[in-house]
Amino acid sequence: MAVQSKDASLYEHRDTIAVRRALISVSDKSGLEELARGLGAAGVEIVSTGSTAQLIRDLGVAVTDVADVTGFQEALDGRVKTLHPAVHAGLLADLRLADHREQLKALDIEPFELVIVNLYPFDETVAAGKPAADIIENVDIGGPAMVRATAKNHANTAIVVSPSRYPQVLEAVAAGGTGLELRRSLATEAFVHTAQYDASVANWFLEQEELGWAPADASELAADEGDSIDRIFEDPDAFVGYEIFGLRDSVLRYGENSHQRGALFTETEGSGIAQATQLSGKEMSYNNYVDADAALRAAFDHERPAVAIIKHANPCGVAVAPESSTSPIADAHRLAHECDPVSAFGGVIAANRVVTKDMAETVSAIFTEVIVAPGFEPEALAILQQKKNLRLLVLPENFAQNPVEIRQVSGGFLLQEADRHFAPAAEWQLAAGEPADQATLLELEFAWRASRAVKSNGIILTKDGASVGVGMGQVNRVDSCRLAVERAGEERARGAVAASDAFFPFADGLQVLLDAGVRAVVQPGGSVRDEEVIAAAKEAGVTMYFTGERHFFH
Repeated sequence: MAVQSKDASLYEHRDTIAVRRALISVSDKSGLEELARGLGAAGVEIVSTGSTAQLIRDLGVAVTDVADVTGFQEALDGRVKTLHPAVHAGLLADLRLADHREQLKALDIEPFELVIVNLYPFDETVAAGKPAADIIENVDIGGPAMVRATAKNHANTAIVVSPSRYPQVLEAVAAGGTGLELRRSLATEAFVHTAQYDASVANWFLEQEELGWAPADASELAADEGDSIDRIFEDPDAFVGYEIFGLRDSVLRYGENSHQRGALFTETEGSGIAQATQLSGKEMSYNNYVDADAALRAAFDHERPAVAIIKHANPCGVAVAPESSTSPIADAHRLAHECDPVSAFGGVIAANRVVTKDMAETVSAIFTEVIVAPGFEPEALAILQQKKNLRLLVLPENFAQNPVEIRQVSGGFLLQEADRHFAPAAEWQLAAGEPADQATLLELEFAWRASRAVKSNGIILTKDGASVGVGMGQVNRVDSCRLAVERAGEERARGAVAASDAFFPFADGLQVLLDAGVRAVVQPGGSVRDEEVIAAAKEAGVTMYFTGERHFFH
């Protein structure tokens, strides 16, 4: 039942509110010493709980235990301590209302003007592989209740959930009190904090359902990755913000175009491009992030040292290092760049290995927007940081690509498992020509993996572990074939292998590749005109394999 509206005149917002009484209950004790000393020096009465109160007392700062306020000792091993009217009435009283003020006076309850709470370390306990019983004990109850109550009552009370806010709050206290704008900002951060916390707890409980509940050790959660996301597709009630909750990291100069606003949000437990550390260069743009993520997607599809060069989310070149290479990542970059040097101008580069001095020496002569990699050798950094506009990003140590992809559509969003499966050559069907030798099969496997990075309709020609021609984003496959051949040129197209991200609906697209001298083709198969396509390959004496899977990338 909806609460009846009160007279709007009663809800005129109060601006600056002096802080006379503060409640502190924190699991994360960082910054607590400076906070407690600052509040004590400002004459603020501090009420606190358990170990937080003891730490404040040890600092020589006056503190009142919550039990002295409630008249009720902590119970059930600390599970019940702040869940009491003497606390929550002081958090929720709307002092703009005479009735609330009179009730507090009658109940002999003092209000709080400042509440500082952060929650039990649930995520950290899960990540540490603790037993399920320990994880459940770290499901905070009283903390979220205090945070939400105070955030709701931000017209009267300030809620702080992050130690990073302590200096700002102390400054406000010293200046006479917290302003409405600050309290609104703190309330927003508080609701975000509890939403993320609840989503983490809910997801953990859902994972227990997948595993048959109650593992003895949280490390058992590291079961098959597919198991942990099955619920998204099989249980209509199970979606709890999977990989969609984020905190704003930065406001970007603009979005995809200069008239659009843009911002970067990071997942609290993410370990991807959003969490990369920028070592130097200009501020990252919206398009830089999009292209850098596409480059990582392409480079990390390969187990051997690999480099991908991306422009507008499409590859200008993808290559792996030759087996005999003495400078693998540098050679991978050289081969990728040779695919299309014109388009690589102003591109974004991703490497799946540490960037070496040899690679840096080559890249430094080429105008590049971004380089993202697991790391940079000191000598490489010394060379690349001389390019003041070149953005250098180091991936987090636990870099991982999301197992699920989300795309917004009007009125909702689409969610799918990430495309990371590549059928190995041993599972392919020989559709035409003689069986390929081992070297050719390896080349076809590289081409098949590289095709996933090409926007559909996608065609890629490769030689010696490197792309030599790419046809991408066309509305028919014939044009993609023509574009790939044109970009490769007559000499490089002849003797190359080709991969098509989806089947050839007619033989005309394949015929473009055959006429260019392609010697082997890998494609999904499955067209109603497969026999027509197979006949064209047989007539040309070209080996062709069907994979039984496709790699559309829109």
